[in-house]
Amino acid sequence: MFCSVISFSQSPTVLAQESNQVTNGFREDLSFLKQHTDIITLTNGEAAVAVAPAYQGRVMTSTVDRENGVSFGWINRKVIEKGLLSEEERKGKLEEHIYIFGGEERFWLGPEGGQFALFFKPGSKFEFSDWRTPAAIDTEPFELVQQSSTTAKFKRNCKLTNFSGTQFVMGIERSVRLLDQAAIAKVLETDSIDESIKYVGYETDNRLTNRGENAWTKQTGMPSIWILGMYNPSPKTTIVIPFKPGDAAELGPKVNDTYFGKVPPEYLKVDDDVLFFKGDGTRRGKIGITPERSLGIAGSYDAEGHVLTIVTYNVQDAPNGFVNSMWEMQKEPFKGDVINAYNDGSPAPGEPPLGPFYELETSSPAAALKPGETMTHVQQTLHLQGSEDALDPIAQRLLGVHLDEIRVTQ
Repeated sequence: MFCSVISFSQSPTVLAQESNQVTNGFREDLSFLKQHTDIITLTNGEAAVAVAPAYQGRVMTSTVDRENGVSFGWINRKVIEKGLLSEEERKGKLEEHIYIFGGEERFWLGPEGGQFALFFKPGSKFEFSDWRTPAAIDTEPFELVQQSSTTAKFKRNCKLTNFSGTQFVMGIERSVRLLDQAAIAKVLETDSIDESIKYVGYETDNRLTNRGENAWTKQTGMPSIWILGMYNPSPKTTIVIPFKPGDAAELGPKVNDTYFGKVPPEYLKVDDDVLFFKGDGTRRGKIGITPERSLGIAGSYDAEGHVLTIVTYNVQDAPNGFVNSMWEMQKEPFKGDVINAYNDGSPAPGEPPLGPFYELETSSPAAALKPGETMTHVQQTLHLQGSEDALDPIAQRLLGVHLDEIRVTQ
């Protein structure tokens, strides 16, 4: 999510009314989405994933039970109902900068800010008034090139210019694959899954190709693949990110918690090798984990719904670092974070939240690609619903903590 304090032209009352979301079941959300855009539904037994080609092949939501189950993705119904606005209609509104459609896994490109920013035109200021999400990852559709009952593949060619004036000729490929029981068990590092647990899991394969004539370098700027998921918050939802313990001089800080000002201790608890960050949608804050500390995994636990969410990505060598998205001229533009988490809330006193929602995000290394070369970033998302007795061994094995340790922080 973007790094700024936002100022809206609409009144706080109007925005509050428009941001109120009803948490529906998957069937209700799917019906709503189909009224406003084409939706591809991937299914395997009771598990289902809803994908929107017009929203860049975005996973809008998923469920463990497509008839009666909850819907895991946060969906911004007000924005979807309005549809795309004319240039005149967008003026003075949030849509002038971004269409927040929601969705629990979307394709973006980094960096957001800095001298190589893709969200600021050359000569602009690092202020929200000049911030624009590129149309290729905001309003323009991806082309569906292949589909089955469990997979959907997309492609998109585009040109983007960064803050320094470098033009990137890009080829984007994205596939969404619903995972079967064997694939989910592999992610969970087990031979079998407790039969009492309901689950859904999917994998996205995201590829970025240099289709231009010049190499992407540290001098010109190097983009990255940035995958973000927006989920429904609750008072009892906690984000959990394990990390490598060790010296900050070697691995960097345990957490970067200053994106929107320092996160207060009642919202963030940091131990030697794991952190707990509230995902309740009541206070705006963002955190980041360095690639040196990352274990390639993040998660969350909703103690009300008994839902454990796991996000993993393909950890790969990054000789050119990770892009830095801070809104400033940067001393180290390739010393960015690889995992981020965001908790939504009021961006300024008296203003409503954007959602509310919470996010889990992962990024690829900076793409130092020669013409014709491709970088791949793979992310897996799992939702597991069941009793705490059944879920606890999974949390302990993958996140390094028991569920009662998570609940203590709520």
